[in-house]
Amino acid sequence: MEYRTLGRSGLRVSAVGLGCNNLGRTGTLTFEQSGADAVVNAAIDAGVTLFDTADMYGAEFGLSERMLGSALGARRDEVVVATKFGHADYPAPISGWGAKGSRRYIRQAVEGSLSRLATDRIDLYQLHTPDPITPIDETLQALDELVKEGKVLYIGHSNLSGWQLAEAELTAQLLGTTHFMSAQNEYSLLQRGVEQELLPAAEHFGVGFLPYFPLANGLFSGKFSRTERPADTRIARQRPHIADNAPWDAIEALTTFAAERGVSILEATIGWLLAQPALTSVIAGATKPEQIVQNAAAATAWTPDVEEISAISRLFTSSASSRV
Repeated sequence: MEYRTLGRSGLRVSAVGLGCNNLGRTGTLTFEQSGADAVVNAAIDAGVTLFDTADMYGAEFGLSERMLGSALGARRDEVVVATKFGHADYPAPISGWGAKGSRRYIRQAVEGSLSRLATDRIDLYQLHTPDPITPIDETLQALDELVKEGKVLYIGHSNLSGWQLAEAELTAQLLGTTHFMSAQNEYSLLQRGVEQELLPAAEHFGVGFLPYFPLANGLFSGKFSRTERPADTRIARQRPHIADNAPWDAIEALTTFAAERGVSILEATIGWLLAQPALTSVIAGATKPEQIVQNAAAATAWTPDVEEISAISRLFTSSASSRV
């Protein structure tokens, strides 16, 4: 496994992380604690140290955090636990506490996450979505208090735009508070909008980038083809439109491109992602131990050169979304 420093912090994380949104997800093998235990332990054994969850993941609020905390058990100190708070689009038991980026909400949300994760600190605490009500200075000051108290070690954000990342950085400089060390947004060969502003801003300000849905819900895992869709996958169960609308000509071209270099489409995709500026760790989900083992192995399977990076990018230029 390769390990990288998250932004301009001293926090080291594995180049491939485990996205824990499948823990407690209905219809998956990780809905039960035994399945979660198997995946989490397989990840640690494979060298994965970054475990990313959120308080709203799972079939009910807090379930993923509880299952991750239980699965880690005595191995808690071997890993970096990242969680999120304040998703604007999902109801929470604490939604009556006001705006989700407010000091009042944050102070109570963190206590819930600490309890569910069965830990005394959260390594990376992330604002899940922008809060249109609360000024960013209040959010930063509240998170800075948690860092000073030792309840949180580093802070990050998710789903912010490039200008919001820059605003937060400059605000932290003016206030003298701790800075956001990470940005987490959707990014894959099919979702490239962050390349326009967010990735350049993250690189400029020294913020580590963590892509979610990096394999496009598994489309680039190697399990799918133009005619085959495994029934036990998220795409088959919940998101068939992803496969229906996929640019199969480009995907098949990437498969051929990878095979010519002796690697799989999974390894080629993760290799391309890890070559992008500011990108620290590829957060990929898994519901089976063998999936996380394959993802972890892909971190060091292939390192593309500049021409190969450009060639892969060109394959998907016309089909990639421009969303920020």
